[in-house]
Amino acid sequence: MRLIQSLVIATLLTAGAAQAQKIKVGYWTSGFSLGFGVVMEQLKFAEKEGLDVEWVKFAEVNGPTRAIVPQTIDLAFAAPSTASMSIAADGVPVKIVLATQIAEAQIVVPAGSPIKSIADLKGRKIGMSPPGSATHAIVSSVLEGNYGLKATDYSVVPGNEGRLSQFLLQKEVDAASIRSVTIAQMSEDVKLTRLASVVDEWKKLTKSNAAPILAVTIVHSDYVAKNPEAVARFIAATRKALEFGSKNKDKVAELLQQAANMKPTGAKAYASQWDGAYMASFETGDVDSLKRMHAIRKAAGAAKSDPPDAAFLTGPYQRSKQIK
Repeated sequence: MRLIQSLVIATLLTAGAAQAQKIKVGYWTSGFSLGFGVVMEQLKFAEKEGLDVEWVKFAEVNGPTRAIVPQTIDLAFAAPSTASMSIAADGVPVKIVLATQIAEAQIVVPAGSPIKSIADLKGRKIGMSPPGSATHAIVSSVLEGNYGLKATDYSVVPGNEGRLSQFLLQKEVDAASIRSVTIAQMSEDVKLTRLASVVDEWKKLTKSNAAPILAVTIVHSDYVAKNPEAVARFIAATRKALEFGSKNKDKVAELLQQAANMKPTGAKAYASQWDGAYMASFETGDVDSLKRMHAIRKAAGAAKSDPPDAAFLTGPYQRSKQIK
């Protein structure tokens, strides 16, 4: 009898493995999408949900977004929200199914600066992400909407995170909008004063509790139409990975050292920012936040048309909540 039971169990396990749904997942192996991607891949959260995952890595931030168009990949994890909405607006058959990264940043000045408030930024040089980026649109809209500072009231010095930190150190700017993880990785000798949190200012501007969204998960429309359960399971895996990272920051730092060759201090600083940087949600407020961000970019001339409502697919996220 025990032999028969063992054979039945073995047969079921073999059948389950054979039925594992294949999915090609692409992500950018740099920037702040790296941490989430490393945890997902190395700890096999998606595989534990019954998916047969082929991880496709890209060295360039928009690589996954471009690869999904010809279906080189099925799903782009932590893809830039601006690019994702732009290709949807252009008619590319993709669905946005999850918000994965918060557009988190702090507006800071060097310690001892005569600038004491956001209002004091009038006529000053501010380092921030380049025009056209999600972060630039968010920060500029916050400055105008909450403080009345129009784009002509200050000078923008554009740059990536590395350049922005250099601008601050070399005093080439009076202030900068820079991510907390970048600040955490700067030398302890660098003293900065925080003027405002971009996330808090965005919530104030939009009169909501939804955070601004830097990155999303997008899936090709053909794939999700044929495999809705696979997409829901990937989202369930993402939600579990988010919770794991929040509770196990030391393990995240260890994985970053192993997979990304980060130094221990940098890896720990990176992992310490997990809760403020990552999310795995697609509630109505998240969709509204994305649409508001796109409307701001469109008003600034960085986008020409709107993504259709059908591009925001919440069904897989809602289904993921039922997967334990």
